[in-house]
Amino acid sequence: MSSDSLLETSCLKSSLRLVVSVLLTTKYLSKSLLTVRLPLDSVGSSTMLEKFDRSKPNVNIGTIGHVDHGKTTLTAAITKVLAEKGEAKAMAYDQIDAAPEEKARGITINAAHVEYETAKRHYTHVDCPGHADYVKNMITGAAQMDGAILVVAATDGVMPQTREHVLLAKQVGVPYIVVFLNKCDQVDDPELIDLVEMDVRDLLSKNGFDGENCPVVRGSALKALEAAPGSADEQCIVDLMNACDESIPDPVRDIEKPFLMAVEDVMTITGRGTVATGRVERGEIKSNDAVEIVGLMPTRTSTVISLEMFRKTLDYAKAGDNIGMLLRGVDRDQVVRGQVIAKPGTIVPHAKFRAQVYILTKEEGGRHTAFADGYRPQFYFRTTDVTGVISLEEGSKIVMPGDHVEFNVELIKKVAIEKNTKFAIREGGHTVGAGTVIDILD
Repeated sequence: MSSDSLLETSCLKSSLRLVVSVLLTTKYLSKSLLTVRLPLDSVGSSTMLEKFDRSKPNVNIGTIGHVDHGKTTLTAAITKVLAEKGEAKAMAYDQIDAAPEEKARGITINAAHVEYETAKRHYTHVDCPGHADYVKNMITGAAQMDGAILVVAATDGVMPQTREHVLLAKQVGVPYIVVFLNKCDQVDDPELIDLVEMDVRDLLSKNGFDGENCPVVRGSALKALEAAPGSADEQCIVDLMNACDESIPDPVRDIEKPFLMAVEDVMTITGRGTVATGRVERGEIKSNDAVEIVGLMPTRTSTVISLEMFRKTLDYAKAGDNIGMLLRGVDRDQVVRGQVIAKPGTIVPHAKFRAQVYILTKEEGGRHTAFADGYRPQFYFRTTDVTGVISLEEGSKIVMPGDHVEFNVELIKKVAIEKNTKFAIREGGHTVGAGTVIDILD
């Protein structure tokens, strides 16, 4: 295999899934953006890699917002400014633009993961897609975040995908948002920027965030990216990272519960085995621990050979870590995106459950009309989506947009779910509902 890292292989394979995110031109990406680079030929061997430094708390963060508002430009600018302080390591990854047919349109076909540090923290950053048709990957990405940077172009203000991303961020449990008003250099009237800020704060408040007190940083990501080291144009990035440090608390990791990780990507390393990547949702795991691979297919048992994160070996992984896990005795087709890897005996797959759901209104981007018994949308759990059939309560003929409702669901495939598992409901490229599993029925 010619690639020298797990992520580079993951990017190439994930491109087949057509997960779209805004891409800054290769010129700037090659200068500034960092990658999760885990060497394929060294997985399972600690001789070539340094150990991951846990002296600073690790916080998962990400950019969300409307397409072309500058999410990837901002990500690149953050790494560039922090690299000048020795708190990030700039690495080229031209390979991340793995789809030539998309390159001319200025988009790439994957979500980028980067790492950087401030004086207080280590950050793991995911650059989420912006296209409405690919919100399912945003759901996956947002589910990994301890906080989000909402990027809003001052030239456009709040747009449809801005609203959808904020709604989804709340539904999948993103607890804190910091706002970056981008492209402020292109707006001559400061009062217009004030109006955009008011709209953003109102949007956050309506979706259950603290819109009144949420930090809002103004600036230009592109100017910061192009600026000379130490110039005034970089100050907005410094202010943004200070806001993240101060406004997003150190996350309390769920390490007491049994280990569980949703599988985000899978690849084979010739001569070594199968690697599954994803974020540890809860618990801890170490090499030689037994695990089960649950959901979508018959449950399978394996053993963890080794663990890595950001090209560094891990003695153990814990809740919140984004890791690569080398599994013993598992073929490439025996583990897939959407399954979970868990401590044996702690979670089982189900197809039938009862849910408490909010159905979005037309104004929130949801359905324009009611639906009836037998409705078959897509249900998004962690990193998977499965078609399910909705059964309404006896006597209930229809459900209207805006309704809070309980109903039963039968999925066409069994997935690893339990009480309190959150999910989104999607239909025709739109999020139409958000819910929680309240009871298992099979």
